[in-house]
Amino acid sequence: MILGKRLKELRTLKKLNQIDVANVLGIERSTYGKYETGDSSPDYERLIQLADFFGVSVDYLLGKTDIKTPIETIAAHHDGDEFTEEELEEIEKFKEFVRMKRQQQEKKE
Repeated sequence: MILGKRLKELRTLKKLNQIDVANVLGIERSTYGKYETGDSSPDYERLIQLADFFGVSVDYLLGKTDIKTPIETIAAHHDGDEFTEEELEEIEKFKEFVRMKRQQQEKKE
């Protein structure tokens, strides 16, 4: 499983053990270990937390891209484009994700 492989790779690059990462996430070491082995998958919120912790995008963790750095911006206006209700909901979710990342970064500073 690509997620587990990438989590282990990122953890190793940071010279951390599974307990270190589990403590940061507020979960049991065994739970985090199962993410790395593919025996369990993190929920959406935990996946975002992992991506933020390792400084990569969720798409990178899931193997949708090999580019580690997350995209940080989104257009706040529509440029006259017509979007479906579903597309507008996705835009709002992404905007909320960016806001959450900003808040987490501000807490670190």
